[in-house]
Amino acid sequence: MPTVRDVRDNTGDEPITMLTAYDAPTAAIVDQAGVDVILVGDSVGNTTLGYETTLPVTVEDTLRHVGAVVRATEDALVVADMPFLSFGVDDAESLENAGRMLKEAGATAVKLESGPHTIELTEKMVQLGIPVMAHLGLTPQHVNQYGGFPRQGTDEESARRILELAEAHADAGAFALILEHVPSNVAAQVTDAIDIPTIGIGAGPSCDGQVLVFHDVVGLSEWSPSFSKQFGDVKAAMKSAVDEYVNSVEDGTFPGDEHSYEQSDLDRIY
Repeated sequence: MPTVRDVRDNTGDEPITMLTAYDAPTAAIVDQAGVDVILVGDSVGNTTLGYETTLPVTVEDTLRHVGAVVRATEDALVVADMPFLSFGVDDAESLENAGRMLKEAGATAVKLESGPHTIELTEKMVQLGIPVMAHLGLTPQHVNQYGGFPRQGTDEESARRILELAEAHADAGAFALILEHVPSNVAAQVTDAIDIPTIGIGAGPSCDGQVLVFHDVVGLSEWSPSFSKQFGDVKAAMKSAVDEYVNSVEDGTFPGDEHSYEQSDLDRIY
């Protein structure tokens, strides 16, 4: 089982593999595949709870899904994604919410969508024993500010700001950094500049690891970003199975004799 220290020390060695999961069956599949890190992302809002964005996801939602993932995971490191406004508003509340992910749900670490406001908070969490994964570049909780999900770090000023924030969060004690939807050459420079691993999503091949949303990987998403890749078509298989079930019930071939049981002495109860 990889530990936070194992991940932190893995810079430039074997690539770190990371996927999201939101429930026990999915977590078991991801874990058995040998994925290093499972992120219980606030993307549960889009993928599982039917919301258009991640913003409605609550602390209680996250605790429930993190707990389900932890109970089904034997080897992977489980990271809880802190939902919108659960951190960064009040330090005491931020620390309590993050601590609950470890104490109540069993996560090993938390992820923060990061910025200038999370540098000191990261340091405080780490001091209290809450490992922190930082997240820079495209941070989906800022969807209303962005007006969508645009690529970040596309000019010198914004790219330099990402680099400076990456260095600051590494210095604050973050054990890893997600870089989302930034130019690959920017991600490469950030990776070279800091002594903690970078995990890319739409950030090119130079990061120390990669992360994708499970539903995008297996083909369950209605829409996937251009930087993602579909590696399977689970939706088609599920649709085929459900169609076959409906047809079998309607045409009377299910349930068959092999799916039923008769009690011989109960033929005359009516």
